Amino acid sequence: MTVPAHSRTLGDPRSPSRDSGWTAHWRRWPSWVPHAAAVWGVLYAAVQVTWVMTGTALPVTMHHSFPPAAQLALAGLAVLAAGACLAGSRVRSGAGRTAVEVALIVVTPVFVLGTFGAPIEFVSLISGAGTNSGVGLAHMLLNIAGAGLLVATGLSFRRRLRGRCPRCGQAHSGRTDGPLAHPAASTASARTRVAVYAGMSGILPWAATKTIWTLGGDALGITAQEWHELNAVGSGVMKALASVGIDFTVLMALLAWFLMLGLVYPWGQVFPRWTLFLSGRRVPRLLPLIPAWLTGVTLALYGTGLIVIASVLLVGAGSEPSPPSTLSPWMTEFGGLAFAGLGIGLLVGARSYAARTRPVCAVGAPTAAA
Repeated sequence: MTVPAHSRTLGDPRSPSRDSGWTAHWRRWPSWVPHAAAVWGVLYAAVQVTWVMTGTALPVTMHHSFPPAAQLALAGLAVLAAGACLAGSRVRSGAGRTAVEVALIVVTPVFVLGTFGAPIEFVSLISGAGTNSGVGLAHMLLNIAGAGLLVATGLSFRRRLRGRCPRCGQAHSGRTDGPLAHPAASTASARTRVAVYAGMSGILPWAATKTIWTLGGDALGITAQEWHELNAVGSGVMKALASVGIDFTVLMALLAWFLMLGLVYPWGQVFPRWTLFLSGRRVPRLLPLIPAWLTGVTLALYGTGLIVIASVLLVGAGSEPSPPSTLSPWMTEFGGLAFAGLGIGLLVGARSYAARTRPVCAVGAPTAAA
């Protein structure tokens, strides 16, 4: 594997990792992931059928639930996914290959979209507000597990059919479950960094407006008192932070900034000095990628939806002022820009990070960095 020409490589040349112990099983993930995905599919289907039979409501929004027919359809897709994963570990060509590819292409996006709302649930839990539905939270966790297993299964299946190593994606002979060679820490391309910075800047109007309200000022035709009345149901943590002028959601957005920067700079690949006993160690590749993918999908979709809604409201309202009991369309627009910017920036950064940090099997790695 050659380090991309647009990256600035830092540190020592790649060298095989010294993974040992439990990681020996992890090295063989292309062989067991399809079976794990099949088990997940059967479990998911069983859970959905149980909820339907017991009349358990599965919320799709705060005030609406999935109809039983939709739950049974999801159960059917999960069974289809299980069958495709098992078949994919055996077929190599012909009609079977096409059937597996089509099945995975159809079912995987369904369960990826099922992860929508994961960062919202996370923020709600750590803020002390709790969850609106234990069933909804369980369903989201099932979708997260399934999406990860299906994506990994599809990736290894595609690589194997192309005659490449199902684990690292390179064409090489020899073992496919031995030690990995990791590339040196590198900086994302200038184009990627610009895209990430642009995404980060989308939060500024939204954060500034919320901070003004939190500190007692008026903005966008809404007074600080009206804002506090609209958010009177917040948790104790959120109220405590607001009392010192910190909006909790702005704080979470700043954490997203931190993650985005880690995705494009070398300190996101090797723990920096301020991490104390972790300093100098390689950052586990999935540690930033999983939250970036989960958060990016939700924020990009949610933010884009807000932008569309706010734009329609602004065009329809013209110069008429917004009622004081509702949020200004401009605040909805600002929120859309913030969430869409963060989401797209996270996805762009994650794509670059995944490409720059992808390891290869040590038997197929060059003896020196390119």
